[in-house]
Amino acid sequence: MAPEHVLVPLDGSPLADDALAHALETFGCPITVLNVVTPLDATMSEGGVLETDEERLEAARSHAEEAIRRASRQVATEKRTIETVVETGEPAETILAYVDTEDVDHVVLGGHGGPRMGAVRRLLGTVATTVVGEAPVSVTVVR
Repeated sequence: MAPEHVLVPLDGSPLADDALAHALETFGCPITVLNVVTPLDATMSEGGVLETDEERLEAARSHAEEAIRRASRQVATEKRTIETVVETGEPAETILAYVDTEDVDHVVLGGHGGPRMGAVRRLLGTVATTVVGEAPVSVTVVR
């Protein structure tokens, strides 16, 4: 059964952008792009100026909208609904809470890995591993 509403979490990485392109290419249903701003994110801008929470949230919104524009140029999006949501919190918990409270029936996210992680986490990434293990809906991990 094809999903009716897909959630694509973005984190600024190329793999997350690839996940969005995959979702646009694969699913014809409404897509929500979720950008989670963590409380531990650096609060200094590149110029060394302290940023406010509102500035950080606006930067996250801008990033999500730019990622949608880039992915839409690569893939025909027709006239589908694509919503941008920015939340504050821990990424995996925020993604899972969004799935629980909104009408989402599929998640597509980028997997990440690093040299100090265990084998499974190195293949998927910590957030992806948590979402795959705990989401009550289907999850596609794009590598």
